Amino acid sequence: MAARIVQKILYQEVADRLRGMIQAGELQAGAWIDEVRLTDELGISRTPLREALKVLVAEGLLRLEPRRGCFVNELSARDLENIFPLMALLEGRCAYEAASKVTQADLQRLEILHRDLQHFAELGSIDDYYTANARIHEAIQTLADNPWLSDLIDNLRQVLSLSRHRSLSYPGRVRESCAEHLAIFAALKARDPEGADAVTRKHLMRQLDALQALARQEPAPSDRSAPDPVLSGESS
Repeated sequence: MAARIVQKILYQEVADRLRGMIQAGELQAGAWIDEVRLTDELGISRTPLREALKVLVAEGLLRLEPRRGCFVNELSARDLENIFPLMALLEGRCAYEAASKVTQADLQRLEILHRDLQHFAELGSIDDYYTANARIHEAIQTLADNPWLSDLIDNLRQVLSLSRHRSLSYPGRVRESCAEHLAIFAALKARDPEGADAVTRKHLMRQLDALQALARQEPAPSDRSAPDPVLSGESS
């Protein structure tokens, strides 16, 4: 029994590490998962790694291709069109509930987060802006204090991490995003649930607009290939 508990904890830790690598861009969308390299880097055996890979496949972060192995998933245009309206509904409801419950102390904490957001927007630092933006979304989610809603958002947000902050690379998007966040904050300060819901939904859908605009500007992706597990000496 003790050995099983240790094993379970280990593969969960590996899964957490891999999620972090995907979110940080260390494992990029479409990348082949090199199991040999990862076991060496992480100092683990193949068993906990493969258990962790199964978890991430189930979560939608990875995909398994027969005889080719695991790849970091890529969100298609249709995926984004399906997910963002759902996120808009869920995060809009989150803002609605937060506006109904927010205290003055909460607003003071949010004020600091929004100052950071504006600072990074003025600097044009996309990575720092992305981090500050995520903190605000998480803070509003915490204020909503609805665990059922929070679980749904976390699951979808995890999948959307595959596109990371690509929308922010669209010209002018950082400035627009910051203005949208300030509008959400204004609705929270006014304790206006309907207003907070509406501007949050708009904020999420504008992210989709930016991603779609970027996709129209990019050439069609070339086919990616990975080493054949058999030819490269990998066991299946």
